[in-house]
Amino acid sequence: MSRIPRLIAVLVSLLCAGVLLGPQAGAERASFNVLAFYSANWDAAHIAFARDANTWFPEQAAENGFTYTATTDWNRLTSLDPGQYQVILFLDDQPHSADQYAGFQRYMEAGGGFFGFHVCAYNDAGSPSYGDWFHDDFLGTGRFATNTWGPTDETLRLDDRAHPATVNLSETIRSSVSEWYSWEKDLRQDPDIRILASLDPSTFPVGDDPNQQWHDGYYPIVWTNTNFRMMYANFGHDKMNYETNTPLSSTFDSPDQNRLLLDGLKWLGNG
Repeated sequence: MSRIPRLIAVLVSLLCAGVLLGPQAGAERASFNVLAFYSANWDAAHIAFARDANTWFPEQAAENGFTYTATTDWNRLTSLDPGQYQVILFLDDQPHSADQYAGFQRYMEAGGGFFGFHVCAYNDAGSPSYGDWFHDDFLGTGRFATNTWGPTDETLRLDDRAHPATVNLSETIRSSVSEWYSWEKDLRQDPDIRILASLDPSTFPVGDDPNQQWHDGYYPIVWTNTNFRMMYANFGHDKMNYETNTPLSSTFDSPDQNRLLLDGLKWLGNG
C-alpha cells in the first residue's frame, strides 16, 4: 500500500473511533433532559411510588442517553422553559397555585413535553378553579369519578398499537399493581384525546374489595392529547401494608408496562 492511501485509511479509522471529533464523540450524548416534580408527603402508596420512580428513571437515563433530575420545588414551573428540560414528570402531585398552573400551561404551549402519573390527575368538588384548564382541556378528564380498591394488577388492551409508546408491545399486556381511577368525562368523545391503553374486558372484576370493584365498562388507562406533547398513565399507586408502611408491590414490576413508559418517554423527549 502506498503512503497516501495508508494515511487516508488511518484518518478514516480515527474518525470512526471519534478521536478527531473531540472528547464527547466516543460517548453517548444526552438526547433530552427530564425534570420530575414530586411531593412525597401524602399517602404512603404514592410516596413509595415517587421513591421507586426516583430510582428507576435515573437507571433508565444512564442506559438510554437522557438526563433525569427530581425536585420538590413546584415553583420552578413558573419560569420553566422547554430549552432547559424537554420533558417534565408529575409523579405524585400536581401544581399547588395559580402561578404554577399558569407556568405549566406556558411551558406546554411553548412545546414542552409532559408525562403524568396516577394521582396528578385527581380532582374533586373542592379543587380550585385555577386548575380547570389542566383537568378539562389538557387531560380531558373533568372531575374524578370513582376508584377501585384494593390496588391490583390487570390486563390492559392497547387501543392504539401504532403509537411510538405502544408499537413494540402485543395487543394486551399485564400491568403492574395500581389503584384505578375513572373520570367524569368520556375520553372517547373528545376529538383531541388519543387513547393508547384501556382495561381489557377479560380482566373484570377490577379491585379485590367487593364494595369498590368494577364489573364492566370502558376505562382508559393511558392516553395523549394530540394538541400537546404529553402522556398520562394511571400507574403509580403501590400496594401497601399501611400498618408497617411497607410496600408490597412496585409500579415497575411489569416489563411490558416499563417498555411502554420508556418508549413513551423517549417519544416525548425526542419530539
